[in-house]
Amino acid sequence: MIDLTVRDLVKSFEVGNNILDGVTFEVNTGERIGILGRNGCGKTTLFRILCGAIPADSGEISLASGRRLGLISQIPVYPEGWTTEDVLRDAHRRLYQIEDKLTDLAERMETDDSAALLSEYDRLSEEFRRLGGYEMDFERDRVANGLDIPASMRAQPFESLSGGEKTRVNLARLILEDTDILLLDEPTNHLDLRATEWLEEYLLHFRGSVLVISHDRYFLDRVVQRSIDLSTGRAEFYSGNYSFYVVERQRRFDEQLKQYEKDQAKLKQLTESAEKLHLWAFMGNDKLHKRAFSMEKRIEKLEQTKRPTQDRKLNVHFSEHEFRADEVLVMEGVSKGYGDRTLFSDVALSVTGGERIALIGDNGAGKTTFLKLLMNQEPPDTGYLRRGPTVRVAYLPQIVTFEDPERSMVDTMLYECKCQPQEARDRLGAFGFRGEDVFKSVSALSGGERSRLKLCMLMGSEINFLVLDEPTNHLDIASREWIEDALSDYGEALLFVSHDRYFIEKFATRIWALSGGVLTDFRGTFEEYRAYAQRQESLRQTARAAERKKEPKPKKKQSQSPEKQLQKLERAIEKAESAVAALDAEAETYATDYQKLLEIEEKRAALQSELDGLYAEWEAIAE
Repeated sequence: MIDLTVRDLVKSFEVGNNILDGVTFEVNTGERIGILGRNGCGKTTLFRILCGAIPADSGEISLASGRRLGLISQIPVYPEGWTTEDVLRDAHRRLYQIEDKLTDLAERMETDDSAALLSEYDRLSEEFRRLGGYEMDFERDRVANGLDIPASMRAQPFESLSGGEKTRVNLARLILEDTDILLLDEPTNHLDLRATEWLEEYLLHFRGSVLVISHDRYFLDRVVQRSIDLSTGRAEFYSGNYSFYVVERQRRFDEQLKQYEKDQAKLKQLTESAEKLHLWAFMGNDKLHKRAFSMEKRIEKLEQTKRPTQDRKLNVHFSEHEFRADEVLVMEGVSKGYGDRTLFSDVALSVTGGERIALIGDNGAGKTTFLKLLMNQEPPDTGYLRRGPTVRVAYLPQIVTFEDPERSMVDTMLYECKCQPQEARDRLGAFGFRGEDVFKSVSALSGGERSRLKLCMLMGSEINFLVLDEPTNHLDIASREWIEDALSDYGEALLFVSHDRYFIEKFATRIWALSGGVLTDFRGTFEEYRAYAQRQESLRQTARAAERKKEPKPKKKQSQSPEKQLQKLERAIEKAESAVAALDAEAETYATDYQKLLEIEEKRAALQSELDGLYAEWEAIAE
């Protein structure tokens, strides 16, 4: 079944320049499609047209009957005073309306036991059950925990949240509404690793359709089944995820370039032949003019063929400082906390030259604070940190600032890097800042552009210890690839905080995982660490299962009468039902504890399976 059809969609914001120039595609039910292309090629514009936020200049959009479409980046206006919890509960407004009707009917049935009221009550009760009314509170807690929306945030006024928090809450609301077609515009931008992985698992089991714009290549590889590139203003189709798209796009470019070069050779040959034919025709054979004119028509067609283009790659590298010792960094007994909360304690680590370390952990775990200790921007509560005597460190913070934000980019390079004007222009050009753009004020730059400018400045310094805090956070895919190209040639010590799993897997040879005040030091790649973490979690679950293992079952007695068997089963059913109810109550108590909820869900599933077996056994004997 086709959920969505787009035909010949055209949109421009300035005359003669169509950002979307005849986009045509279809989305089948259950498909997960990545919308790809450089920044400014019309990806977000397409989403805004699909959800009705802006009109198209021409073209048709057809949505299958009864299908609901939701855009994550579009945040509705809610009534004044609503809390985050009110926004989440609004996703179940239909269920709450049914619940109110059921309450009203129950009150009326106390004085009126007519068949019509009873029938309506039964019908609404079944609809309430079918739509998940009895699980909606549990489901709301599950989604909120998965997307890192704690109880404190749920109690806050929605308007007091940051833009990123609002986006996260809106994502949760749309998931709870069970929207049929999800339009996800950078859904992982405000999620940590755990929440991103939760979203991936949700989307992999989502029964509806998904269109996603993302700079998270790992996310695209896991979630997307096919890709649509809008770089040319039209839809170019790729039957695979991001990694498939990269290889296939290069193959198509190489093929087009080969054909272009072949056409250019043919063009040269035809031009020379046509000139000779005209010359010979002037020498007495007029018929040769006709052949020359025929050739020139072919020449006109070949001249219209444009040379295929692709984005320029970054052609820069870090200036490395000669390193005279193995010791880059030593930490002994380091602890840090704020108020009653300990971020990490008794950390003892050492870093040697050439190591590439990824510092990972949930939002708020203390990663940025950890980097500030390394950079001597904050003191530890206990212990000490020591850098080697020949260590030259460079630091890219998450929030980039400059000495004078009103200076232009080129002046910033001149004053802060002490370089010559031509060198400044050359270095800026290598980072994609060209022409008149270099005279833009630093204060006018986007977050991604500021990070790119800061990296441009760092690359001119002689360093042997590079510290990066979310280096790809505000960058598009092309800019991320630029940084990766530059880092690929950097051979000294590297420490970085990142949620970009593609970036982590490419560079990290050692993982520092910060969670619950404990820093785990794992020597290996990110994929190896994930496998290790899964094994550890499996061992913990096995240990928990062993602790709650039931006592050995008593030896089977001689067969009992059906009456006694039913009585025994009824007692077992009553006990199991009470245990399930107790777990439901426990789930409400630990509604904001993600790990605890996972344990409770596991126990409840096992009990429910046991209860279903008891029901089946009771029915078999009762018959």
